[in-house]
Amino acid sequence: MRNLMILAAVLVVLGTYMAQMADKMSPAPASASASPNKASTQTVAQAAGRSLDIPRDARGHFQTDGRIEGQRVNFMIDTGASLVALNEKSAARFGLRPSRSDYNATVTTANGTIKAARTRLAMIELGGLVVRDVDALVLPDEALSENLLGLSFLSKLKRFEYANGRMVLEQ
Repeated sequence: MRNLMILAAVLVVLGTYMAQMADKMSPAPASASASPNKASTQTVAQAAGRSLDIPRDARGHFQTDGRIEGQRVNFMIDTGASLVALNEKSAARFGLRPSRSDYNATVTTANGTIKAARTRLAMIELGGLVVRDVDALVLPDEALSENLLGLSFLSKLKRFEYANGRMVLEQ
């Protein structure tokens, strides 16, 4: 019994030590600022839980920079949007240029009903968060001024929540 207790104590100490070492080996917190023409909006990645903490901008929206196919894309987080929605200008930056016949999905927006092109994005990266195989829509530039990060991305996260004036995304 004494040997069993000693073994248990050694395992507890070893487990604690390994957890501390794993924390030290995690990547350092990353920080990305929004474009200079926006208020001092900042997105902070926390290494421990692979989460993003996004403050509200001056308009009360949650803006963050991401990457699609290595190209920087600014998103407004929209928990009311079913899918990620990109305008044509942003989609073209990473080579996505739907033909007119691809615009066969009817979408109802706050500005009315429009046609959009369905697509699937191989990967969207926001700070340390990476989500693969994301359903998306490409909308004409005149119908969508800002790219929307909708539920097709958000639902693949462990959680997303609004708390204390900030949007928290966790993977």
